[in-house]
Amino acid sequence: MPNATIGPIAVYFPENVETNDHLGATYSWDMDRIFEKTGIATRHIVSDDQFVSDLAVSACERLFCDHGIDRNSIDFLLLCTQTPDYGLPTTACLVQDRLGLPTTTGALDFNLGCSGFVYGLSMAKGLIETGQAERVLLVTAETYSRYIDSEDRSLRTIFGDAAVATLIEPTVEPSLAHFQFGTDGRGADTLFAINHGAVPADKSISPRHRKRWKSDLYMDGPSLINFTVEAVPRLVDQIVAESPWEEPQIRHYILHQATRKMLVKLKERMQLSDERMPIVLEHCGNTVSSTIPIVIEQLRRDGRVQPGDVNLLVGFGIGWSWAGCTWTAR
Repeated sequence: MPNATIGPIAVYFPENVETNDHLGATYSWDMDRIFEKTGIATRHIVSDDQFVSDLAVSACERLFCDHGIDRNSIDFLLLCTQTPDYGLPTTACLVQDRLGLPTTTGALDFNLGCSGFVYGLSMAKGLIETGQAERVLLVTAETYSRYIDSEDRSLRTIFGDAAVATLIEPTVEPSLAHFQFGTDGRGADTLFAINHGAVPADKSISPRHRKRWKSDLYMDGPSLINFTVEAVPRLVDQIVAESPWEEPQIRHYILHQATRKMLVKLKERMQLSDERMPIVLEHCGNTVSSTIPIVIEQLRRDGRVQPGDVNLLVGFGIGWSWAGCTWTAR
């Protein structure tokens, strides 16, 4: 039976770059203080006529071009997004057509945020290891900026738009393993968007605390941090306990890049060094489901991930939802 692994990755950012200097000059916000908390200096933002399908197609075309991948070899397309082009049809179908993938290609969207990449890895692994597909194109793409009011200081300084195309392919040696998942829907009121689903605004989820901004997106940062610093270390312990490795054998802890403040709290809680728990969000912001593959791509470029390295991948956030696994680089 084949195993599944993370193959080539291609990242696409919209051309429009929004800087802290621009926001500080426009709104007189204290950007030094904001940067200290977020660790984010710039974000990429879609234009008015640019949508998730556009970002996804650009990322996939870059993947095909840069890595010499035959698009006809793709058996399944998984698209993780919470900002689809339409309520229906599924955006994955639009992307399949625009990419010219074979009509024998399976294609579906799944709506999940910051833990979505790990969930997508699990689905792709299942497709490959059960013989239903050989090559799976896992795409993560978000345009959260469309949910954020221009004067929303708390959210506009955090979220950036991006898409990442990741090829999941078969390998002889085990690679993706020890998946653990968790859900606690009681946290749904800490991060949600109104006016973008079937439920009207007057019947929507109520914010856990006072809603300060006009954005369709609401986020209760302190509650999310409290949830994360409890759930993630517990999840990491579960994954390591299920694996054959001791904690010191884990090369990197690759976590969802929420904000510097949250990541520093996790790093301190788990007593990890900067080298073992990289923070890669200064020049792109929180790109939701794309943060983990962006870190992987950066580590590969820097030569910091080598074949045989054992890494831990952990996503967490909206829902509340969390997921993690081990990834032995191949």
